[in-house]
Amino acid sequence: MRTSIRVGAVAMATAAALLMSGCSANTGGGDDGPVELNYWAWAPNLEKVVDIWNAENPDIQVTVQKQDGGDPAITKLLTAIKAGSGAPDLIQAEYQKIPTLVSSDALADLSEYGAGDIEDSFAAGVWDSVTLGSDAIYAIPQDSGPMMFFYRADILEQLGLAVPTTWDEYAEVARAVHAADPSKYLGTFSSNDAGWFTGMAQQAGASWWGIDGDAWSVDIAETPTETVAGYWGGLVEEGVIDNKPMYTPEWNAGLNNGEQVGWLSAVWAPGVLGGNAADTAGLWQAAPMPQWDVDAPATGNWGGSSTAVTTQSDHQEEATKFATWLNTDADAVQALVKTSGIYPADAEQAKAALTAPPEFFSNQPDFYDVAAQVADTVSPFTYGPNVNVAYSAYNDEFAKAADAKTKSAFLDAVAAMQKITTADMKKSGFTVK
Repeated sequence: MRTSIRVGAVAMATAAALLMSGCSANTGGGDDGPVELNYWAWAPNLEKVVDIWNAENPDIQVTVQKQDGGDPAITKLLTAIKAGSGAPDLIQAEYQKIPTLVSSDALADLSEYGAGDIEDSFAAGVWDSVTLGSDAIYAIPQDSGPMMFFYRADILEQLGLAVPTTWDEYAEVARAVHAADPSKYLGTFSSNDAGWFTGMAQQAGASWWGIDGDAWSVDIAETPTETVAGYWGGLVEEGVIDNKPMYTPEWNAGLNNGEQVGWLSAVWAPGVLGGNAADTAGLWQAAPMPQWDVDAPATGNWGGSSTAVTTQSDHQEEATKFATWLNTDADAVQALVKTSGIYPADAEQAKAALTAPPEFFSNQPDFYDVAAQVADTVSPFTYGPNVNVAYSAYNDEFAKAADAKTKSAFLDAVAAMQKITTADMKKSGFTVK
């Protein structure tokens, strides 16, 4: 039986101005010309990939309308859905935004157009992100951000330390690194990026929201997330893990000067490392995340997006055909990798397209073999319609915990996230168990 999602009162930001002219989904088609589809997206150089489609499909022509980014595009789409017109045919949607769009009746169910035929192309956890655990299919996965462990191989070798494969081992290596040189840390706990922490909790088996018929549950303050928060809070309290936020000038400098010996990140990390720590090229290596249970390998996602079809589109079948091609066709995926630099969600196409390691990791020829192994272990995770509220609560509450530097404060932050997120859902009109 298909799980339903209650279409209720969702707190939506409103755009200051109405959508640009020419963005309506109700364009093109008919006997006088090709079907014309509008696609809102922000991935770089996406129009070059679309040019391939347009050359091969004269009856279905796609126009990319570049957006400023994920949140502005979603706000713009929600405004159009509320107004009853002005939405595109297709939109690039980050996985965590899909429940918000579904609950606002913004996304079409693509299952009736054969989208289910490509399910086996994607890891189960990624596919779950576009189905929300239901029989409906709300988008086609495009790229993913499986989390991995990046480390300075030269420093660990100098210290005679093995790459940790479990979280217990990670803690021991963290202690040894910091004991050998108090300026060095195996990693940092960052209180300014909820997506990072979400991926860590996902790896441990968390799923922060659940759907049962017309009712939602909020499951943040449960054992998996509490385990992760308590683990990091303990290491911070002990002083063996850094506590500065990522992406600050100080953290960036630490990547380059060896003070940051490791980074728990995602498959896209080579680009960040290359930009912030160019002098260390060839010194880093990638490995799977340390595990809670080595007999059940798992990881989380940090980032990734999909291609969705809107409910206002008059050409949902044609739009689904294009979205499927864009994210599963060999030529399309090759072009996406080359022009946009994504890590494809389609496992087989990723393997075919990524035959050489990133330049920054030229010392590790099997980089993408490791990435593929990790990507296949992404755990299922259900996002909710107010993920923005939960993420904001993370930033506020874990900022307090980071200042306190105690394990108990980290656990208190999880409880506060649960309370804030649940209260917001009820206030917005959702049925919450």
